[in-house]
Amino acid sequence: MTHKQHKSTQAVIFDYGGVIMPSPLGFFRRYEEYKGLPQGLISRTVVETGEEGAWCQLEKGVLSLQEFVKKFSQECSQRCGKPVDLSDMLVGLGERVSQPHPQMLDAIRCLRTEGIKTALLTNNWVSPMTDNTLASIDRSLYDVIVESCKVGMRKPDPRIYHKCLEELGVKPEEAVFLDDLGVNLKAAKSLGIRTIKVTDPDIAIRELEEELGGMCLRCYIEGTSTVPKHLQIPVDRLATYLSTQLHIQDTEPPVLRCFKHGQSNPTYYVNYGGKHLVLRKKPPGKLLPSAHAVDREFWVMNAVSKHGVPIPKMYGLCEDDSVIGTPFYVMEYLKGRVFIDRSLPGMSPPERRQVTMAMIDVLCKIHQVDIDAAGLTKYGKKGGYLMRTVNRWAKQYEASKTGEIEDMDKLKDWLYKHMPTEERVTVVHGDFKLDNIMFHPDRPEVIGVLDWELSTIGDPISDLVGCCLYDYFPPGFALMPSSASPEEMASLGIPTTEELIQEYCRRMGIPSIPNWDYYVAFALYRLAAILQGVYKRAISGQGSAPNAEFVGEFAKKMAERGWEIASNSNIQVTASPTAGGGGSGVRNYSTSANQETATLGQMPITPDGLQPRAKAIYDRVLDFINKELKPLEKSMGEFILDPKNKWKEDPRIDQLKIFNCQAPDTGNMEVLIRYGTEEQKQKWLTPLLNGEIKSCFGMTEPKVASSDATNIESSIKRDGDHYIINGHKWWTSGAMHPRCKLCIFMGKTDFTGSRYKQQSMILVPMDAPGVKVIRPLHVFGFEDSPEGHAEVIFDNVRVPASNILLGEGRGFEIAQGRLGPGRIHHCMRLIGNAERALELMIDRTQNRVAFGKPLAAQGTIQADVAQSRIEIEQTRLLVLKAAYMMDNFGNKAHGGAGVSQDFPLAAMYAWARVLRLADGPDEVHLKTAAKFEYLKEPSTASMTSSSVLGIDENLMEQDQAHGGAGVSNDFPLASMYAHMRTLRLADGPDEVHRRAIARYEYARSKL
Repeated sequence: MTHKQHKSTQAVIFDYGGVIMPSPLGFFRRYEEYKGLPQGLISRTVVETGEEGAWCQLEKGVLSLQEFVKKFSQECSQRCGKPVDLSDMLVGLGERVSQPHPQMLDAIRCLRTEGIKTALLTNNWVSPMTDNTLASIDRSLYDVIVESCKVGMRKPDPRIYHKCLEELGVKPEEAVFLDDLGVNLKAAKSLGIRTIKVTDPDIAIRELEEELGGMCLRCYIEGTSTVPKHLQIPVDRLATYLSTQLHIQDTEPPVLRCFKHGQSNPTYYVNYGGKHLVLRKKPPGKLLPSAHAVDREFWVMNAVSKHGVPIPKMYGLCEDDSVIGTPFYVMEYLKGRVFIDRSLPGMSPPERRQVTMAMIDVLCKIHQVDIDAAGLTKYGKKGGYLMRTVNRWAKQYEASKTGEIEDMDKLKDWLYKHMPTEERVTVVHGDFKLDNIMFHPDRPEVIGVLDWELSTIGDPISDLVGCCLYDYFPPGFALMPSSASPEEMASLGIPTTEELIQEYCRRMGIPSIPNWDYYVAFALYRLAAILQGVYKRAISGQGSAPNAEFVGEFAKKMAERGWEIASNSNIQVTASPTAGGGGSGVRNYSTSANQETATLGQMPITPDGLQPRAKAIYDRVLDFINKELKPLEKSMGEFILDPKNKWKEDPRIDQLKIFNCQAPDTGNMEVLIRYGTEEQKQKWLTPLLNGEIKSCFGMTEPKVASSDATNIESSIKRDGDHYIINGHKWWTSGAMHPRCKLCIFMGKTDFTGSRYKQQSMILVPMDAPGVKVIRPLHVFGFEDSPEGHAEVIFDNVRVPASNILLGEGRGFEIAQGRLGPGRIHHCMRLIGNAERALELMIDRTQNRVAFGKPLAAQGTIQADVAQSRIEIEQTRLLVLKAAYMMDNFGNKAHGGAGVSQDFPLAAMYAWARVLRLADGPDEVHLKTAAKFEYLKEPSTASMTSSSVLGIDENLMEQDQAHGGAGVSNDFPLASMYAHMRTLRLADGPDEVHRRAIARYEYARSKL
């Protein structure tokens, strides 16, 4: 019979006796022989008496068992001509026909795995032994069970087929029916149901497979499915390999099923030659470099199995692509338990604890393998594992990118900067977790560790974090089999992460793990990269699991979670990212070898030392300033001073699209980038970056010393889905600007908590009811129009709870994160002011004559010019160092070290003083420096980035050179000086910063 492929099959309907169970006809023959009855008597009586006979009446539920025995015995007696007692027939039938065909049960389980409904449609009766119908059947295998004795009709009555279809919810053409009786099949077929006659269960299953388009319905193994078309392999060539190379013989082709769990290397169950095997191969198609190394898996599993690690028996490795298309290995199939759901349902709390601790026990066995004794000396490099792994996954991620994931880039940079300085070296599994472990069918004992694809020689803590990683997944993560919280897991008897770490450290004899956050962030980064690779393969048709495409879409969520953990960690920066991270997608902070004169080690110290892209930006900015801005400097100053333009923005600023890098917008942008939610970024950050709106920062208060953020008295109180804000702020820079739409407000959400956990920051729209701008504040007589510095009252201002930044109690943390880069920005601006002021000084002193010669020829003027250049360069390099340290080691890593040196002060001073005489008096060098400045063209004046120390005196000297003009509004010097002097208060008094440096120096003296 020829069968067509039917993709529309929704259900398969099975008869009971003769299909699921052995046919009763064989029992009837043996029973007749036992009773001395004519052969075929029972079957002939059933057929000849028809619907009114005892057998049919029993199956329709009309007769009881006692009534049936009496009537059926009479019917058989009439046909054989002598009395017949059949009272023990049904009991015997129930005893002898009680074991279903295992291959049929396998087929049913396979169907359900593929999403096809199953039904049992049977002519039956109540068992005389149990008073139940179908006593020996597993009812959970069927979506629908229709029993003749319960519904009062039997096959081949068309009504019973309709009832079955109705309960299944399918059309006749969407169903296949299996029965051993032609009359029943004929009735089903007349209704449009496709049919298969069962004479032999194995043959029937093959026919059903063909009817379903090649679906595999044999050798059911939990967690497997039919091999997808794109992962099918040539079975004949595999059989040849198994026979010739592994000496496993069979007359039938191998039966293959594909494991659904696992996304990387396609893994198959193979039934051949009476053996249960597992085949694991590389995926087809173009692959990422160094990925899917099944040969390494085979080698390491084979090696560690001889050193106490439970591993399946390894049969053989085939690296010949011509056999099945890609390299593969074959190992023993272990019959046991793999726990996908980490909550371990169905177990008692003690059992759950035993299983989890058994996982830690086998992990310790892996990490205690003697690398050299196991023959794994060359399996991986010893040391530098974390750096290599981050590099590897950074490259893999770049190779599999389908779009930008910003958090992946930020997380990668953080991992490079916080790399642990010390690593232990062991064999590492690389993907160690509960669902890669096979447990004994009955005991909490590990019988096999699986999936060694990512194994190498490396840092063992990376394995330990795999046991605990579920606790750090995003809430509601759809790929996690159990969404129970860590607290709920503990209530089930499952050890906490802290307990697992303690047990591991105890067994391994090592101290605690202080940089645990790093390993968690590291694991999430790697998982995000893996998921991205799975997604890329899925959309290119190479995915090895049916849900691969779905899995890959969660790469972004993993990256977000990893960055959240990293950005909130207290781990100190350990090394510059230049220590590693070469290759595609990895940022390199060092300069090239031919730039030695423009760099100090890895830090550029002049514009010529910048990377080409940065140098190109620098040149463009410099050209823009000289050609577009300087010609407008005077007229733009006049615009600001014109009373008619008070609190108006010069339209030329918007026309020129000037840099949009003013305070407090830059600091506020940074806060939103680092701490804002996606919703907050979309609403406020995007228009800020585009220059469409302006913002202000509400921190300083008139009634308290606000240089200490813990003194803040403003309140932020929760009220349902909102917060109510009350406070009095001043020096709220930017609040007077006509386009100021947002205030980042700092207040207290908790007045009784820990000193540094009371404060919070929240986003307040400036047009919210209750926000009242009282007045602009003057800075040495300047109002700094149009931004200004405002005094603002917040009176019962109500904003949504979603406006909170990072969460309650995180305000001090945000303030520290904001002020670090903010101070660098201020310093950079002031150095620019100093450069411009020196430029103006040089120009003026060359065009002014006093006492018969130009001012530029006066010795005191030359000394001032030289001293100005020295102070600007000192300040520029000091701030550049601080910025470099902050970029590479974090905001808090350098502290006072950024402005100190590791040399004894007395010796340094002594030698410096001697050199000021021995190498020529200061006056000679100052004169030379002054000559150099006068020779420079204004367009080549240094326009570099970076503190305030010494700049005020510098500006005062340049003011002095301008005489009375220096304090007038005809030159920008007075405004520059006022702005500079204010910053020495507004951004924290000098005394606060000096105190921090002094504390650092005293702390160093005690080391």
